Amino acid sequence: MKSSVAQIVHGPDDQSVNKGRSPTPDDRDDDRRRSRSRSRSRSQERDRRYGRGGYSGSRDDDRDRYYDRYERRSSRDREAEFRRRGRSPSPAQKDTAAEEPPMKKKKDELDPILTRTGGAYIPPAKLRMMQAQITDKSSLAYQRMSWEALKKSINGLINKVNVSNIAMIIQELLQENIVRGRGLLARSTLQAQSASATFTHVYAAVVAIINSKFPQIGELILKRLILNFRKGYRRNDKAQCLTASKFVAHLVNQNVAHEVLCLEMLTLLLERPTDDSVEVSISFLKECGLKLTEVSPRGINAIFERLRNILHESEIDKRVQYMIEVMFAIRKDGFKDHPIVPEGLDLVEEDDQFTHMLPLEDDYNQEDILNVFKMDPDFLENEEKYKAIKKEILDEGSSDSGEDVDGSDDDEDDGEKEGEEGGDEAEKVTIFDQTEVNLVAFRRTIYLAIQSRWVLYCVLIKAIFVSAFSQQKELCNMILDCCAQQRTYEKFFGLLAGRFCLLKKDYMESFEAIFMEQYETIHRLETNKLRNVARMFAHLLYTDSVPWSVLECIKVSEDTTTSSSRIFVKILFQELCAYMGLPRLNERLKDMTLQPFFEGLFPRDNPRNTRFAINFFTSIGLGGLTDELREHLKNAPKIIMTQNQDVESSDSDSSSSSSDSSSSDSDSSDSDSSDSSTDSDSSSNSSGTECPLHNHCFQINSDKMFTEMSNTSEL
Repeated sequence: MKSSVAQIVHGPDDQSVNKGRSPTPDDRDDDRRRSRSRSRSRSQERDRRYGRGGYSGSRDDDRDRYYDRYERRSSRDREAEFRRRGRSPSPAQKDTAAEEPPMKKKKDELDPILTRTGGAYIPPAKLRMMQAQITDKSSLAYQRMSWEALKKSINGLINKVNVSNIAMIIQELLQENIVRGRGLLARSTLQAQSASATFTHVYAAVVAIINSKFPQIGELILKRLILNFRKGYRRNDKAQCLTASKFVAHLVNQNVAHEVLCLEMLTLLLERPTDDSVEVSISFLKECGLKLTEVSPRGINAIFERLRNILHESEIDKRVQYMIEVMFAIRKDGFKDHPIVPEGLDLVEEDDQFTHMLPLEDDYNQEDILNVFKMDPDFLENEEKYKAIKKEILDEGSSDSGEDVDGSDDDEDDGEKEGEEGGDEAEKVTIFDQTEVNLVAFRRTIYLAIQSRWVLYCVLIKAIFVSAFSQQKELCNMILDCCAQQRTYEKFFGLLAGRFCLLKKDYMESFEAIFMEQYETIHRLETNKLRNVARMFAHLLYTDSVPWSVLECIKVSEDTTTSSSRIFVKILFQELCAYMGLPRLNERLKDMTLQPFFEGLFPRDNPRNTRFAINFFTSIGLGGLTDELREHLKNAPKIIMTQNQDVESSDSDSSSSSSDSSSSDSDSSDSDSSDSSTDSDSSSNSSGTECPLHNHCFQINSDKMFTEMSNTSEL
């Protein structure tokens, strides 16, 4: 009875209603609505009881709208909610879900080769197979794959280079198209050097070799280095400044960069000295100090003077002051622990190297666009061009015949059999090498030995006994060329040439022939080279290493000399006077046994040439050598008169004899003799004594010419 009353008042119980069956989602929603309505009625009753106003109508409307929106959710969202809760939707909901359109498929995956970063790792064998499958070699896919292969190859070769395998690495590196990948090469080199600064000298040697073949690549690397140093200096990044300056120092040692760049960087670092800037400059000086001492002694003296002032000011840390003192000690020892080029890395000849003159403060473009892939419309044409360059550099023409390894053995066997059969009948073929490869190698050996000077005597003495007679003159020419290339004359070359002349007579004869050749072609030399050559031969004449008979080829006259030959003779005799003194030199030139060889130096055949020689030696400050010439010029008219008298007497004797033989023609003979005597007088006057006005004009022209020569910088 109680239960029926409760059901009438409060409605059927949920448990009794749901008893015997599982609740559906609709039943659950109804339960939620009932519970919310009950809670709302309780809150209203509580507000009314305690004096608070009930819910406003607007709030009720908002809640109703919220519940309506909740009821209107799509069946798809409700199905997803049931799945999340681990329950299965009702059959009606399944039907509505089936009617909805399917979801969109994902986008097609991109080819990893065509992405910006290159995608996942592809093994080299698979990459070559993919390249072989592409028929169009100029397509974007093929160029992209070749770019990725080029990048991996360059990066791998740069990372594994060292002193022992640098020659092999360079050959493999030149096999790749480093003109196309010059940006990749520059980036890999700079990254490898910054990661392992202890191998900076190795990377500098690699850059030096590549720069000798492709100067634009060396210039690109140097520009990026300068920009990195400037960036590190602006940001006060000591590590970046250290690595960049160290690389620049080794590039200067390898003659890739000019020494002015080093001096500019050191001046910038020491302009406003701090602990870090002084430390970077000292590390920089350790690497390139010896090179700067040789090529720019005044510049490095100014840098060390600035360091001394910083040390005396004592405004930096004690540790840095101690580093400056250590730097002065290293300089005092001659940088013996910091050579210019370490052993095994002097791989490029000085003549083949290209030195870049790049100032520190100029605006440079580091060309970052070269680091990324860009399609080349002329890809195949550019590849063929690089193949031709690579063949020229690596001399691959001689190695083409040995590419087929498998078939070469059979061909060699067949050739050996044929050679054995017809060896007796075949004639010996003599091959003459016209490329002068051995001569070039010999000159290179002599040049490197002279420049090193530590192993000079061992190498040169060996060259004396190994070289043939035809190469002895080449040795003498190399000594003279090395002397001429110096900025100023070094006595070392004169002593070296004199030692060779004393060792063997053949070298004396070679230098004698070289003197005549040099004098004949002296107009081809520059002023500095001409001066060095003249001083070297003056040393050889002073030490009697070369006979004084070589002066036979010099003829001092207005017609037989040029400006270059006059400068050569001037420097030659001034050096001889400085070595021997004017009295000894004059005594040597008056030696009776050598007079036939000095007829060109002091001509007596013509008063005009005699006067020219007197004026020449007087203008160069050696007028004391011309005393005999002056006496000869004074006595020349007397000598000419005596010669004329002898001629007249001979003519009179001949006329008297002719009168005795024919008495009938005596008058005619007398007239003829008188005519002949007058003719001889006139001829003697014309040949013996010149016109005074002509002599005066020549004297004025000669004085004017020598005055102009003495005012020039060459005399």
